[in-house]
Amino acid sequence: MPHPLGNPPSKIIAVHLNYPSRAAERGRVPSKPSYFLKPPSSLAGTQEAIIRPRGCELMGFEGEIALVIGSRARRVRPEDGWKHVRWVTAANDAGVYDLRYADRGSNLRSKGADGFTPIGPRLLDASALDPAALRLRTWVNDELVQDDTTDTLLFPFGELVADLSRLVTLEPGDVILTGTPAGASVVVPGDLVEVEVTARELTTGRLRSPIGTAHHDLEPWGAQPKADPAERESAYGSAYTPLELLAEDIAAGLVSVAVATLSAQLRKRGLPHMSVDGVHPATPASRMVGVAHTLRYLPLREDLFQKYGNGMNAQKRAIEELRPGHVLVMDARRDTSAGTLGDILALRALKRGAAGVVTDGGLRDSAAVAGLGLPVFHGGAHPSVLGRRHVPWDTGVPIACGGALVQPGDLLVGDDDGVVVVPPELAAELITDCREQERQERFITEQVAGGESVDGLYPLGPAWRDAYENWCKGETQ
Repeated sequence: MPHPLGNPPSKIIAVHLNYPSRAAERGRVPSKPSYFLKPPSSLAGTQEAIIRPRGCELMGFEGEIALVIGSRARRVRPEDGWKHVRWVTAANDAGVYDLRYADRGSNLRSKGADGFTPIGPRLLDASALDPAALRLRTWVNDELVQDDTTDTLLFPFGELVADLSRLVTLEPGDVILTGTPAGASVVVPGDLVEVEVTARELTTGRLRSPIGTAHHDLEPWGAQPKADPAERESAYGSAYTPLELLAEDIAAGLVSVAVATLSAQLRKRGLPHMSVDGVHPATPASRMVGVAHTLRYLPLREDLFQKYGNGMNAQKRAIEELRPGHVLVMDARRDTSAGTLGDILALRALKRGAAGVVTDGGLRDSAAVAGLGLPVFHGGAHPSVLGRRHVPWDTGVPIACGGALVQPGDLLVGDDDGVVVVPPELAAELITDCREQERQERFITEQVAGGESVDGLYPLGPAWRDAYENWCKGETQ
């Protein structure tokens, strides 16, 4: 089906970052909007396949709200910007991250290919809409992956029109893609992406874009696709390094040493406040290592819960943002008098590949959660839902959990003694020193079991150093 605009626009302008949830994923909040152009030849309609070029693996989707200009705009004021918008519709700002390096900044080849800007299927009359009361949702294979509203945009729509019109004349039919919320990620051939914009009872309908693959190789006389860990991280929508990108020996090393040993070694490095206090495992003998993805709760305010606590709130978004190897870390202000996680969301976290969950708040359905096999560390069991004490507020930000400052990308290690936060840059040396400490403690334990005094032995003193070195030789034989 052709796109609903009829004649092609003179230009398509796309905004880089506009939703706070996406800015949190990217780890930066712009003070002013920035843009890039997409060629009119990239337009497509609903049901048209988005074709991934051969050799590319990082085919990204971004559900967006598209504005269609209705009257010429030149140097208009922000309060008049919306008057120049004629139509609103759904869009998918598709692209391949594998080619982003080739036109860094312009995105010409990565986002400008034929068919990479599907819009539609229906146009909504902008004069009948409140631009701050629109809802954008995206599904991949019938799974809701993006759900956000326009009431908290960094740059409202009228402001975008005014900003662009200071230097660029907007002509009737021009399209502005207004940014994507959290949840944009990677799709593969065979997937189906659907985007819908609604305003109460009005809807654009679902813009359906099946993902296909090219039947020919990309010609060799230009830049060829390439993907590195940084582009994969960007494509999958996370500002943090997932466990799958950590060296396997680091992951295995951290899980092989005791949390108590890690805590001692962190203290030796002047970091005595890295333990998440007051949490314990839902299942005894749990071992956990993963990369922090954060969720912050604020105290309940009834007038704000309707806006922030319902629908696809920050709690649910945090679950859907999880990638294999993530540990979801929740800041509930150590208030355990209401649940911050229950069995259904814990199951969803498990299905998303989470390595664990840590909350300094309450855990609902504790017996069911304990039986899932997902390491969960919590402040205490409680039957109440989060609306009793907490408002889920935001994700992907530095938080306090059990008195410890946790940044997205920190490493979390847990066992029966609790949970510690490990700065990634210290992980390798901590593993080495922890293993040495635990080896010394095995030697000391043997001596104490044989009746020796701890004086000069624990911690290991000079008088015992030669005996220890000889013992180590026997242990390695």
